[in-house]
Amino acid sequence: MRIADLISGDGQFLSLEFFPPKDRKDWPGFFQVVERFRSINPLFVSVTYGAGGSTQDHTLDIVLRLKREYDLVPMAHLTCVGASCKGISDFLDTLVEAGIDNILALRGDPPKDQEIVLPESRDFAFASDLVSFIRKLHPHMGIGVACYPEGHQEARDPETDLGFLKFKLDQGGDFAVTQLFFDNEYYWDFMRRARSIGITKPIVPGIMPVFNLKVVQKVISLCGACIPEPFMRELELAQANGGSEAVQELGIEHARKQVQELLDNGVPGVHLYTLNKDEACLDLVSRLRFSNRPESVQGGSLRV
Repeated sequence: MRIADLISGDGQFLSLEFFPPKDRKDWPGFFQVVERFRSINPLFVSVTYGAGGSTQDHTLDIVLRLKREYDLVPMAHLTCVGASCKGISDFLDTLVEAGIDNILALRGDPPKDQEIVLPESRDFAFASDLVSFIRKLHPHMGIGVACYPEGHQEARDPETDLGFLKFKLDQGGDFAVTQLFFDNEYYWDFMRRARSIGITKPIVPGIMPVFNLKVVQKVISLCGACIPEPFMRELELAQANGGSEAVQELGIEHARKQVQELLDNGVPGVHLYTLNKDEACLDLVSRLRFSNRPESVQGGSLRV
């Protein structure tokens, strides 16, 4: 089932992103986490891998298990880093043979400890190249792409970055999932600008709770997102007075408020970057209110 078709359903949804362990000996624990997440009935789950494709083989094995053993709708990440026509063709053929219908097509970033300079391949310099290749090779496959409410770090300006998103979608992307953000106004402004240039396909907001201050600082340094100063001060105060447990409690509550506000204002659904933190994420989800999508969203007018 293509995710774009699932998104077009009548009810609001939640989807999840997993990060598989690098070491296979840790897989039993990972799949215990997956089993617990099944209780919230995610619309789909995405499976990422390390920089430079360091766990790409794991991604393939894991998406197959998610579908066969856990009855989930998986979306495998695929990047341009280290890509070749044959390698990507083989990867896609294996997915198709196993009944996996969805790919998240990304440019990707090289590992920081290797001397890889993008692009590595003239065929796959950008995510749009990957999108068009997949669409031509497997016309019926579902394709998601990434987008950046605060702008990609390497983009010349927000308008150029938004133009690249439109190009990816025009090349065959079915929908987009945003990079994480901590202020919903970034998303609403992004949606207004996207609709103004003719982007009509779904754009699913991606939310990552703050589980740990050092971890989130590292994440935002890599992706270019920013934490609003008042929220950062609250996190630092929580760290000073209550340690990591207090930070996580504050981070979960902030994310819950973000997600609820998005749902209340008519987004079709929210993609949750879980970092495999099942207990904290399940607590967050248990306190959310979902509803059927309003008619206004059917036409793509999300608070714009």
